[in-house]
Amino acid sequence: MSQERIGVYVCHCGTNIAGIVDVADVAKWAAEKLGRRGVVIARDYKFMCSSLGQELIEKDIKHLGLTRVVVAACSPHLHEQTFRTACQRAGLNPYLCELVSIREQVSWVHTDKVAATAKAKAVVSGGVERVLHHEPLEPLHVPIHPATLVVGGGIAGIQAALEIADGGFPVYMVEREPSIGGHMAQFDKTFPTLDCSACILTPKMVSVGGHPNVTLLTWSEVTKVEGYVGNFTVTVRQKPRYVNTDLCTGCGICQEKCPKKVVDEVYEAGLGYRKAVYTPFPQAVPKYPVIDRENCTYFLKGTCKACEKFCPTGAIDFKQEEKYLTLEVGNIILATGYDLFDARRIPQYGYGRLANVFTSLEFERMCNAAGPTNGNVVLRDGVTAPKAVGIVHCVGSRDRNYNNYCSSICCMQSLKFAHLVKERTGAEVYNFYIDMRTPAKAYDEFYQKVLEEGTLFVRGRVAEVTDAARLPGEEGKVIIQVEDTLVGKQRRIPVDMVILSAGLEPRHDAKEVAQLFGISCSADGWYIEKHPKLDPVATMTEGIFIAGCVQGPKDIPASVAQGAAASARVLGRIQQKEIALEPVRATIDADRCSGCRICNNLCPFNAILFHEDKSVSEVNAALCQGCGTCVAACPAGAISGTGFSNEQIMAQLEGLLLLNIDNRRAPVEAAEAVPT
Repeated sequence: MSQERIGVYVCHCGTNIAGIVDVADVAKWAAEKLGRRGVVIARDYKFMCSSLGQELIEKDIKHLGLTRVVVAACSPHLHEQTFRTACQRAGLNPYLCELVSIREQVSWVHTDKVAATAKAKAVVSGGVERVLHHEPLEPLHVPIHPATLVVGGGIAGIQAALEIADGGFPVYMVEREPSIGGHMAQFDKTFPTLDCSACILTPKMVSVGGHPNVTLLTWSEVTKVEGYVGNFTVTVRQKPRYVNTDLCTGCGICQEKCPKKVVDEVYEAGLGYRKAVYTPFPQAVPKYPVIDRENCTYFLKGTCKACEKFCPTGAIDFKQEEKYLTLEVGNIILATGYDLFDARRIPQYGYGRLANVFTSLEFERMCNAAGPTNGNVVLRDGVTAPKAVGIVHCVGSRDRNYNNYCSSICCMQSLKFAHLVKERTGAEVYNFYIDMRTPAKAYDEFYQKVLEEGTLFVRGRVAEVTDAARLPGEEGKVIIQVEDTLVGKQRRIPVDMVILSAGLEPRHDAKEVAQLFGISCSADGWYIEKHPKLDPVATMTEGIFIAGCVQGPKDIPASVAQGAAASARVLGRIQQKEIALEPVRATIDADRCSGCRICNNLCPFNAILFHEDKSVSEVNAALCQGCGTCVAACPAGAISGTGFSNEQIMAQLEGLLLLNIDNRRAPVEAAEAVPT
């Protein structure tokens, strides 16, 4: 008979659990059948996570002298901390509390009430057996370095950096392009207010570039991340600009005199040209140009040097080499953004084959007054204005052949395009959509406005975009073949221009970057947050936060909000000066470790170090997240997991199988009593 005093608390969760599990019967059963295992009280309550439910636990701990607590409710991922805190308030070590899931693992997956109730009893029994082997633990306290690394200089990263810098703490911002600004710097107008994108972005860019607490590292990439929350050591590779920024004034003479023009595939989306020495756009921050080594005549042939000859300050330096910087930071915010879906992957839409089929980004640059057409909406010949334009929604999104998810911005982006085309050309505009999604503030009003302007909407997925004229009036046109699902017929609509509203995809190197920082990607490639509802900016790796489109497709306001949210989490930690980490960690018995290094290669958090001199591995407790991968993989059985020992797991399995101490021998004894 156990000497422990265990309290069992079974939650109704409204009808989430009680609708399929006889909660009162489970509590009664636990009190009657598990008493010999130490259960001295078993209660059921409608909402255990409520303040009244927590008070029940606290009172029982104090008045009944409980030494262990088992709560049968929803997922531990959701409320484990809630009940641990309640135990702690009552004077019980929080790690002597066990939370078992009878919502996700029982009521939500069963329809048979009898079977669900029996399974709930088994789960409770397993929790009781397991909690008997719990040990009091203390959290690990780690100091927090006040500096923060922000990776990515788009609007989400800019917002995060400014919030922390304005709070009085140092920030390092790393951006792989020559200037910060991200995709937002390429846009002309922003929905639904139609304010100038550059007008609202540029002041923030200037604020970051000139902030005394921000160290801006553009044309740079993170190559190595070591350490743990509060104490990260980050290596940054800074590529050579071949321009001495201490001497450069950003006058632009080098760009003016450079004779080499190349197609600008990045900022101008292939519609315009730039020089071999260039700043990406007029409002670039920092203002210093960079020399494109792959296209510079000097690097290709050893001649020219026009930029060096005409530079009034002698800032051109062809001998510059890349630098490696080592940064010490306490927290990291990843805001590396997204890639645009490559419309060439859908050949039936004709992009790259038909001249007057444009991507959404190409149209953005076309509309921009500083763009390649000076803001004029024209066909590929650069002169002719279209008289009819078709805008195709969801290109690469909501499509099982490419990306099954909604890209969030396509509907509003397409409505903005329709307005801009109408405003600048007066052309007839068709929007081809699957469903219209305008859920945010003032978005549906914008939709109504575009309707009133005379834009024509065709509900249906476009099947093909072709130039194969078959009917009178189709000569020289681009024909859109579509099923109009509202009228139930096929339609052929000739237009002069087609705009493909391409969806958002994770960055092409998202998985490699995730591995570098020790975080995970979803099946689609977006970075996985700690909790999709309650913690959308943290990751499972302590000290690593995500903001903006690295977490999933979102528009500018949502990206700004998430950047601010991530910075708030970081500021809170910096101001606390230290963080208490979960003590559920793996440990390695050095005497039993064979040095095979299997665990080193499997650890998803890079938490296991190998000591070459001793030929043994060691777990960095601050980095370890207690996932148990190494425990299961170790062939020598040298690794154990705190909170998940073999004794705890086996005891829980026995409890699940209802093999309690009272009846384990009963079948054997009964069999031995039968005459043979």
